Amino acid sequence: MKFVYTPSEAAEEGVHGPSDLPKLIDKAMSLARAPVSTFKVGAVGLTSSGEVFLGVNVEFPNLPLHHTIHAEQFLVTNLALNSMKKLTHIAVSVTGTIFGAPCGHCRQFYQEMRNAPEIEILIKRPKDGIDEFMSLKSLMPERFGPDSILPEDASLLLEQRDNSLVLSDPEEICSDPEDCSHTKCRALAAANKSYAPYSKCPSGVALICGGEVYKGWYIESVAYNPSLGPVEAALVDFVARGGGKEFNEITEVVLVEMKDVKVSQEATARTFLDKIAPKCDFKVLHCYKTNKN
Repeated sequence: MKFVYTPSEAAEEGVHGPSDLPKLIDKAMSLARAPVSTFKVGAVGLTSSGEVFLGVNVEFPNLPLHHTIHAEQFLVTNLALNSMKKLTHIAVSVTGTIFGAPCGHCRQFYQEMRNAPEIEILIKRPKDGIDEFMSLKSLMPERFGPDSILPEDASLLLEQRDNSLVLSDPEEICSDPEDCSHTKCRALAAANKSYAPYSKCPSGVALICGGEVYKGWYIESVAYNPSLGPVEAALVDFVARGGGKEFNEITEVVLVEMKDVKVSQEATARTFLDKIAPKCDFKVLHCYKTNKN
C-alpha cells in the first residue's frame, strides 16, 4: 500500500509528467475505504518537486456523512503531513477512465493553498474527445479565499508554521517531539502545525495502533464547513502508513487543544472515536500559546 512516490519511483510506474498521472489512478482507487457509498474515488497529485501523492475517499459507517474525507482532501492533507510545499496538478476519478473536477467542497478547501488558482486539474471524457487540464481559477473564477480575510503575509496551508503551544500541565516533553514515541509529544507537535487562522483554535491528534504513532492536525477553511478535523487528519496518516489496519485496532488517541476556546474538537472527537474505535483510550490535554513568536 503506497501513497507517496518519489520522482524516480513515479517514473518506474510510467509517470514522467502531468499527463501520466492517470497511470496511477487504479492503484489509488483500490486503496479507498467507501463502505457507505461503495464508490471508490482516487486522486493522483503532482508536487512542484516531482513527488506523486495518492488520495482516496474514506467513509465512516454509523456517522454523519460530513465526517467523510474526500479523496482530494486526503491528498492535500498527506502533502501537509509530509511537509510538501506545493501541489501543481491533480487527476481525480471514480471510474479509472473518466476524470472530472473536484466537487465544490474540495474546490473551496483547496483555496487555502497560496497557488490555488494555478493548480491544474485533469478533465478527461474519452467519449466526448476531451482530454485537457483546466486551472482551478477557471473552475472557480469568483473565489472566496484566505486573501479575503487574512493579511497578505499570513502563512497559508502547506507553508511552515509554529503555533508556539505548550502543555498547560507540567508534563515532560521530549526534545524532539516530532520523532518520539509518546502520543502527548506527537499530539503537541501536531497542534503546533495546525492551520487554524480563522478561529485561532489550533489542535492536534496523535493515535497509536500496533505500536506505531500516527498524527494529524486541524485544517481550517475560510468557508468554515470544508475544514478538516484533527482526528480525520490523523486518520489520513493512519490510512496512508498503516498497512491496511482497521480503525477498531486503534488503542490510544490523544487530542491537544487550548481550553475554553470558541472552537473545541473534544466533543466531536469523542463521539467520532466512540463509533470507529470504541475500545481506544481517549485523552485530552490542554495547552496554551506562548509569546515565543
